Amino acid sequence: MDKRLVLAVAGSGKTRLIIDQLDEEKRSLIVTYTNNNADNIRQRVLRKFGYYPSNISIYTYHSFLYRFCYLPIAFVDVKVRSVNLKPIERNWAKKTSLNYKYYVDSQNRLWSARLALLLREHYLDEVKERISRYFDHFIIDEVQDFAAHDFNFINDLAEMNMDILYVGDYYQHTFDTGRDGNTNANLFKQGYDSYKAKFASELICDEASLDTSFRCGQAVCDFIEQRLDISIQSNNDETVQIELVSEEDQIHAIMQDNSVVKLFYKMHYRYDCRSNNWGASKGIDDYHDVCVVLNPGTYKKYMNSALAELSPETLAKLYVAITRARGNVFFVNEKDVAGYRIG
Repeated sequence: MDKRLVLAVAGSGKTRLIIDQLDEEKRSLIVTYTNNNADNIRQRVLRKFGYYPSNISIYTYHSFLYRFCYLPIAFVDVKVRSVNLKPIERNWAKKTSLNYKYYVDSQNRLWSARLALLLREHYLDEVKERISRYFDHFIIDEVQDFAAHDFNFINDLAEMNMDILYVGDYYQHTFDTGRDGNTNANLFKQGYDSYKAKFASELICDEASLDTSFRCGQAVCDFIEQRLDISIQSNNDETVQIELVSEEDQIHAIMQDNSVVKLFYKMHYRYDCRSNNWGASKGIDDYHDVCVVLNPGTYKKYMNSALAELSPETLAKLYVAITRARGNVFFVNEKDVAGYRIG
């Protein structure tokens, strides 16, 4: 049995590692958080086999929780079908050992952020048995996005008697699967070493297999190490540049060039250009040149050589945006592209 936690850097081949584990005989269950990543894995499976093998199943995390775990196991008792994805209302219901109201809101919808807790506390053995019955290999992609009760749940699943692979990049933690009060509230706030130590002891931590980026050029990796204080090496031989652009004609050329993806801190849809948001671009692997539009706070940190002092959430999103590039990275001050706003 092989049980591994692989901690990677951006562009190091996390999806490739997962795809390399798959064959046409072993029954594999792959769970990832974002739709982007699920779509990317599906495309790579089709590319490898030329068709979609029936022994490979890919779920987004909440679909896995609800469709694979909850409906066939817990629904008969709880009898609730709808799910509330919003944050949990403070002090919602008192907890007792058999009080299902703790997991359900006032409109009889399951709290998404407590679904893993429901399964852990009442149906954990059944969930493990169901996974083991149908699969030989359990894989979680983007493990750094698992938080609160969901983190505890996947740690419990690491005890299963089967091959297990968890893969992620601590510094790409831009989303949380769910939040519930103080549950694992400090999971990412106490640093990399503390985070790594909180995984189940059954998992062997591998920090060497994916420590080099095949996507990002050397200049981009140097910038990330020096300015964001995140360790990353390059195995991309392409000569690339990373620079702040302030001349109006250069900015205009970039904004008009659809081959350069413009990445905004938020609300990218308000601009007349090919664009995305920093965090939402995670999992996308087909950008070449990117233009990272710096919001006012980040621009100020950039100019003061203090990007590493950004809040952990903003720093992670910026890291994601920069590391989308296979080629050049251009930085632009958000106020310099105000004329391209359409709403």
